[in-house]
Amino acid sequence: MNWAEHIVVDPNVCHGKACFSDARIPDSVVLDNLAVGLTVEDILGSYPSLSLEAIRAAVAYAAELTRERIVALPS
Repeated sequence: MNWAEHIVVDPNVCHGKACFSDARIPDSVVLDNLAVGLTVEDILGSYPSLSLEAIRAAVAYAAELTRERIVALPS
């Protein structure tokens, strides 16, 4: 999944928050809905401009943001 095909961060769109490139809906809206237990079908019903791939992209983007990165500190 290449989330960048669906999600953009542009200071001129949605105040610079990550959003879906074709819908101007913040990806956090989808993640919040998933977190409270809504199904993908519920979300697609509420936001018909989104696609299943866009929802998967939101999850992939969130996963990318939470990956632990090891940073070497100078000795």
